[in-house]
Amino acid sequence: MKRFNYKATEKATRKTVSGVIQADSEREAGKLLVEQGYIPEKIEEEDKKSIIAKIKNKVSTKDRIIFTRQFATLIGAGLPMSRSLKTAAEQSTSKPMKAVIEDVTASVEAGKSLSDALSQHPDVFNDVYLSLVSAGEMSGTLDTALARLATQDEKDSSMISKIRGAMVYPGIIFVVIIAVLAFMMVLVVPEVRKLYTDMNKELPGITQVLVNISDFFSTKWYVVVIILGLAVYGIRTYRRTAAGKKTFALMKLNVPVFNGLFQRLYMNRFCRTMEMLLGTGVSMLDAMHISARATSNYYMQEQFDSAAEKVKSGKALSESVQDLDYVLPLVPQMINIGEQSGKIDEMIGKAAEVYENELDEKIANISTMIEPFLMVIMAGLIGIVIAGTLLPIYSLVSSIS
Repeated sequence: MKRFNYKATEKATRKTVSGVIQADSEREAGKLLVEQGYIPEKIEEEDKKSIIAKIKNKVSTKDRIIFTRQFATLIGAGLPMSRSLKTAAEQSTSKPMKAVIEDVTASVEAGKSLSDALSQHPDVFNDVYLSLVSAGEMSGTLDTALARLATQDEKDSSMISKIRGAMVYPGIIFVVIIAVLAFMMVLVVPEVRKLYTDMNKELPGITQVLVNISDFFSTKWYVVVIILGLAVYGIRTYRRTAAGKKTFALMKLNVPVFNGLFQRLYMNRFCRTMEMLLGTGVSMLDAMHISARATSNYYMQEQFDSAAEKVKSGKALSESVQDLDYVLPLVPQMINIGEQSGKIDEMIGKAAEVYENELDEKIANISTMIEPFLMVIMAGLIGIVIAGTLLPIYSLVSSIS
């Protein structure tokens, strides 16, 4: 199935609408729109749009959260699903999100279930979202499922914002280090060489090394660009392979300073997703597979999928996860308590809360931990450059005196 962006006029209201529809061909997309009560004006295959247009039409996490919260409130108030979707579309201030909601509305009015309509937009609604909506539809608790989704999305968004915020200061320091080194190598080192050349003096060893590096970057910069380009291409290509995904996933779990942060982030995602899915009526096995993907770490996904297979064969969930690599001890302990009390989702939710609090502490300490390390690196690199520039000048002045 291909995705087509369309612009059409609604027959009943003569209102112009736009959105995305899935079909095998452009002609088939036109037929579907006519069947849904629209007069097509423009149909364009999505893949043919420019990269800039795709970025421009991307739905943000914030837009999805606002839609989910509004939709949950409208459904909870007793409004019909179609009317709730149309109201949410009217209230949306995001054109990409509005187009998605209008397309979902059209699909629902054509007879599709809400989960099937949402599944036509996998770049907006992930597996967790679709599973909770499907479970909510079947159990008659759609408003509750949507409210849980909005709350979880808000927590995830807040957590990612905190992590990015904690990296701002170290990032600024790193940029300053690069800028200072570039200034010294491009402007200062060549002047030192010129001074020694004019006086027919031989450059000290460390200064000669810096001069060679400066000359290389000045005259062979294109080689550096080519090497960096090939390296980026190679890394990106390797990351798409199963081995590459596993390698980078393990790097995150073992990288110094950040490993504790990543481990708690993945445990929080797994536990929070499991709590939502189990609490909404999703089966244990489906919940485990979906929660494994929700971690966004290839290695952890493999680990939890293997645990799901053990559960399928009759083993208790707590026993299945306790021997997994990088699974923190609190997870199997809380699951075990939940198995004994019959409240697995509640106990897993408590584990998620613990990891949320620990993540806040880890994030708060990142800048404090990284700052001295970066300062030492900056002092060392700048010290080497100074030793190769200013000290030879002082030595030269002393010899002249």
